[in-house]
Amino acid sequence: MEIKAVCVLKDQHDVYPYVHDLSDPISGVNGVVVFESQANGQVLIKGTFTGLTRGKHGLHVCTFGNLFNGYHSVGPHFNPRKRIHGGQQDNERHVGDLGNVEANEDGVAEFQIEDQLISLSGIESIIGRAMVIQAEEDDLGKGENEESLSTGNAITGLAWGVIGIADVTAN
Repeated sequence: MEIKAVCVLKDQHDVYPYVHDLSDPISGVNGVVVFESQANGQVLIKGTFTGLTRGKHGLHVCTFGNLFNGYHSVGPHFNPRKRIHGGQQDNERHVGDLGNVEANEDGVAEFQIEDQLISLSGIESIIGRAMVIQAEEDDLGKGENEESLSTGNAITGLAWGVIGIADVTAN
């Protein structure tokens, strides 16, 4: 069965303007990510972000789809298998660890990846969970500290969105 999902990510001031601290900087980061189930069991992930600084930025699916209080309410990386943090190609990783996307000099990151762990159905489904783009590069669990094994040392969220089911007949 073909399943498609979409996530529209906005910076914290757009997501929860009634809760944020007015001293928080406005990131101006926005993005759209589309997820499509594939016949081979993998999920194709395609997206575009704007407003990023040049370089690599961690991309993660978090446990909860609650954006009321930004990173305080989305929870940790989605990790139903109780693994340590890792890179997308690692055998040992959170389901929500999607590696890094790279922004060009104009602050635009366009990407397309396939993933074998995330799912759009069943108990490990990412639908209804939050996605976040980080300010920092994800070290893929290769850092030499405890934070690396839980977040990849990418801890500052720039934009969030809830992953929702999409019409498979729409482009």
